[in-house]
Amino acid sequence: MTETPTPAPANHHPYGTPTTPHLTVRGEAHLEADPEIAHITITLTARGTDRRTTLDGLTHRNTTTLDLIKTYGDAIEKLETGTLAIRPELTRHGRAERIRAYHASIQLTATLHDFTALGELVARLADHDLTRIDGPWWALRPTSPHHAAARRGAVQAALQRAREYAEALNTRLDALLELSDTGTHMGPRSARAAFSTHAVPFAAAGTEAAPDAAPVDLEPVRQTVDAQVEASFTLVPPDLG
Repeated sequence: MTETPTPAPANHHPYGTPTTPHLTVRGEAHLEADPEIAHITITLTARGTDRRTTLDGLTHRNTTTLDLIKTYGDAIEKLETGTLAIRPELTRHGRAERIRAYHASIQLTATLHDFTALGELVARLADHDLTRIDGPWWALRPTSPHHAAARRGAVQAALQRAREYAEALNTRLDALLELSDTGTHMGPRSARAAFSTHAVPFAAAGTEAAPDAAPVDLEPVRQTVDAQVEASFTLVPPDLG
């Protein structure tokens, strides 16, 4: 049985040679686009002297808030429940550990693509007792075509820059050796606002919602998408004489 000889590996010169000079350039693209979605965080709280009553009050407030958010139907892309916490508040005086009150909270996060509905929802939520709204945080979807457009722009910028260097040497590009994605970044993500009602004890809570609340006028913040690549080419050996 005869063995087929293994061909010798081709010589590779990572830094180029006089017969195969290399050129490495960076390409960048910076795009602006209107946001596609917005996130808000809703923190609901309850306070009372009895743990069960406090937890029941928070549960009622959570159910009321979820029902309100869900009335916006398809305008809501995502609705998630975050941290739930309940903690006792101890008296400041006396040797014995006595519980003065209980504090409970739960956090919700809503993602919307309808910004008109967002302004109306924020106004209605802000009318709820013991409710805090943080946001909005504006963003593009991860699958937004603007990301691909930025990457294409970065590649085109790298190619254009490489051709200009080659032209300055009175030669041309020969082959692409490597293309590296050095990063795609987004920003600014948000302009943040916060809305909260007065922190009154749960026992004094009033009406949960005001359907006729005037919508909050929210101006979306344009998003920037930055993409950078590094590209390495071989050049047709230039005549430097």
